[in-house]
Amino acid sequence: EVQLVESGGGLVQTGGSLRLSCTISGYAFGNVAIGWFRQAPGKEREGISCFGNQDGSTYIANSVRGRFTISSDRGKGTVYLQMDKLKPEDTAVYTCAADPWYLSRSEGYGCSVELKYEFWGQGTQVTVSS
Repeated sequence: EVQLVESGGGLVQTGGSLRLSCTISGYAFGNVAIGWFRQAPGKEREGISCFGNQDGSTYIANSVRGRFTISSDRGKGTVYLQMDKLKPEDTAVYTCAADPWYLSRSEGYGCSVELKYEFWGQGTQVTVSS
């Protein structure tokens, strides 16, 4: 059984930082892309970042570029989303997901938050107070 577990969410003041972790089990970590998505109340889900573990590709959405950084630790089977300079509009449930076939789906162009992700975590709440 494939499982993704997020951790690291919480309450932080504007300008603060959090680091989210996404750990996958039950699937070869080195083959998957891990994507981070967020959804605020009343808003559509937004794909904000991804890391392709097979080719090292990364993506950061414009809305968080310059403030968020994604990285991967193969030894721990974990992808991290470092979130700095947080704003109240970053408040959302953050969920990670895994796509084992991202390279074939993207025709070799690397990870993308627009592709279909097969496995999803439960999500972690991030709240940024003003």
